[in-house]
Amino acid sequence: MAALSQILAHIYTMTLVFFTILILELVIFVRSVTDTISDSGRTRPITTKQYLKLIDEKNPVTRFKTASINPAGFSESCAVCLSAFEDGEEIRKLKCKHIFHKDCLDTWLQQDSATCPLCRNKVLPEEIVVNFRQHRNQQTEYEGSDEELIFLLSALHGSQCQNLKD
Repeated sequence: MAALSQILAHIYTMTLVFFTILILELVIFVRSVTDTISDSGRTRPITTKQYLKLIDEKNPVTRFKTASINPAGFSESCAVCLSAFEDGEEIRKLKCKHIFHKDCLDTWLQQDSATCPLCRNKVLPEEIVVNFRQHRNQQTEYEGSDEELIFLLSALHGSQCQNLKD
């Protein structure tokens, strides 16, 4: 009897997960269809991945080399995290000639307006920043990977099975 109860619990959980994924896919499909219909003449919000790609296109990543930096003209530490640059680290050099760790600057640009942390010169055009903020405020799309979704669903499945055992 206990084995039958476990089998039914697993079938119930699998059915629940299946229909949850099905509903999520339908919602995403309906949103994409309605967005394409209603987007005539309006710009779409920029996702975080697109935003970071634009930053990368405008300010490509390079590797820090001590010999290539002029000690009199540049700081030897990142103004965001205040850590010293080390050979081989990924850095971004902005058009204003300030340099930062790639990850530090990317985080700064996502949280703040797209300006240099030191001199406040614009890194990206204002319309791109506005479109990104629009997306960040809406958060309508799932940007995670399939592996994250599978992990989330398996965690749900595990908690469901634990609740059924208790």
